[in-house]
Amino acid sequence: MESVQVLRPREVPLGGPRAMTVRRTLPSRERSFVGAWCFADHYGPDDVSVSGGMDVAPHPHCGLATVSWLFSGEVEHRDSLGTVAAVRPGEVNLMTAGRGISHSEVSTGSTTVLHGAQLWVVLPSGSAGVEPRFEHHVPTALSPAPGVEARVFVGSLWGSTSPVRVETALLGAEVVLAPGAFVEVPAPEGFELGVLVDTGEVTVEGVAVSSASLAVLEPRSGADGGVALAAGASGARVLLLGGEPFREEVVMWWNFVGRSHDEVAAAREEWESGAAGGSAGAFGRVEGYEGAVARIPAPALPGVRLRPRSNRTGAPDHRPSVEAPPLS
Repeated sequence: MESVQVLRPREVPLGGPRAMTVRRTLPSRERSFVGAWCFADHYGPDDVSVSGGMDVAPHPHCGLATVSWLFSGEVEHRDSLGTVAAVRPGEVNLMTAGRGISHSEVSTGSTTVLHGAQLWVVLPSGSAGVEPRFEHHVPTALSPAPGVEARVFVGSLWGSTSPVRVETALLGAEVVLAPGAFVEVPAPEGFELGVLVDTGEVTVEGVAVSSASLAVLEPRSGADGGVALAAGASGARVLLLGGEPFREEVVMWWNFVGRSHDEVAAAREEWESGAAGGSAGAFGRVEGYEGAVARIPAPALPGVRLRPRSNRTGAPDHRPSVEAPPLS
């Protein structure tokens, strides 16, 4: 049986006007990446009448791409490119930050239950400074096996290809399995593959993986065959996250990805220069956001230099977050 690494989630409170608690599996102390996927938060289902929903004020990103995927609810996305778009179940929004972008995320008034995943992809050094862009795609549902429905939102699988642009070879897909259903995932040769369980329980190559955990398999050859997924008696829903191993060292801190402490410190300074009505700078301005605060300030850098990390050196010095620590 193939070795399966299971990463257990940890609960992480996010700050801001409305606090949210998410279940995070990437980055972890065991590994920083699956392919170039560098961040995985799983949240909900949350009753927004109790939680207040999502209200994330304008905040910056650079050196990465964000991938938003919902199971229920709706979130309004605004960014400094002038984009105003809805994130809905079964539809992917991919925002490539590149050299720098800022955006806000607010659950809409029609949302009663908010449930989804927020994912980040680290950009390779040759693409880290690309011009920012925003893409939206509605993948077609397909049935690769009896009792199995899948939607491919990044990359290619089961004959379905997503048109959204990525800077490294990646795979992202939602797979819903009926009770007792089984499917083999033909993971591309040379890809690491992660299986993030949303609901139910699923076995990955015979290893039981519970809700909110991430099972990871190392790259396989074509002779190894597909990765076996089987749902339990209540069925299951999972996200497949795969890609070619990411070999570079990076510095991940707050919402920034860079190659050195100085690069991240410069990004922080650039964002903070826009406070109090200063120049919009590289991150631009988000128009039309009407939340309690105009922007999320960057937290202070630690008193030591941030160290570059690779996939086998565990979690970054400061775990990244879509929000700063709680605002006063």
